Amino acid sequence: MSARLSSPSRRIAAIGAVVALVVALVATGIAIGKNSGGSGKREPAAGAAGETSPSADERQKVYAQLEKASVRRGGDPLAVGKADAPVVLVEYADYQCSYCGKFTRDSQPELVKKYVDEGTLRIEFRNFPIFGKDSERAARASWAAGQQGRFWQFHDEIYAKTRKGDALAEDKLVDMAGSAGVKDLDKFRADLNGSASAAAVKKDQEEGYSIGVQSTPTFLVNGRPIAGAQPMSAFDEAIAQAKAAKKSDK
Repeated sequence: MSARLSSPSRRIAAIGAVVALVVALVATGIAIGKNSGGSGKREPAAGAAGETSPSADERQKVYAQLEKASVRRGGDPLAVGKADAPVVLVEYADYQCSYCGKFTRDSQPELVKKYVDEGTLRIEFRNFPIFGKDSERAARASWAAGQQGRFWQFHDEIYAKTRKGDALAEDKLVDMAGSAGVKDLDKFRADLNGSASAAAVKKDQEEGYSIGVQSTPTFLVNGRPIAGAQPMSAFDEAIAQAKAAKKSDK
C-alpha cells in the first residue's frame, strides 16, 4: 500500500517551520523514511554530484536535533519504559499499515523484554495516520484507550492481525477496546469522538511532518532514523550506539 503523505500546503507549512533542520538533514545525507519495508514511502531525491558522505560528528549533530524535536518523556500513556531511560525509541505508525503490525508482533515484545524491562529503553508511540479516515478513527481510539490506562493492550489488539477499512469501524473499535480491558466503554466512545483525541492525533502528525517522516513505520532511536520493517539487529545496533553516545556526552 502506498499513499501521498500530505497536501502541498501541509508540506510547505512543515518545511517552513523547520527550515534549519531540513537543511541539516540534506547536508548530512539523511532521509527519514528512505529505507524499504514501509508503507506510503517516497523515494528520496538523488544527491548532488560530488556529494561527500557526512562524518560521524555531523550525523550525531543531526540525530541530536531530531531527538530534541521528537522525544517527550514525562507522563505519557502512549509510552512504556522509564521516563529517564538513556535511549528513547519514537515510533510513527498507522493502524492500517501491515509493516507496523509486523513490528508490533515480531520486534516490539523482544525490545520490551531485552531493553525496556531493564531500564535502557523507553518506547514512545506517535499516531501518524496516512491512509484516511479509518486510520484516523483508529488513531483516536488508541488515544481514548490510553485515557483509561489501556493504550498498549488496545494497540496490540488492533495489530494482532492486519485490519483495514470496515474492520476499524467505530463499533469494531469499541469491541476491541472491551477485549483490551477498557472498563468504561461509554467514556471510550465519547473520547474517541471528542475534540481532545483529534487534537492529540493532529499533534503527533504535525510533529512527524515537521521532521520529515515519509512513511510508516518510521522510528527514531535518540534521533537516529530507522524506517520500515527492519530486522531486530538494526534496532540492537541503533540502541547500542545511542547508549554509547549518551555515555560519552556525560
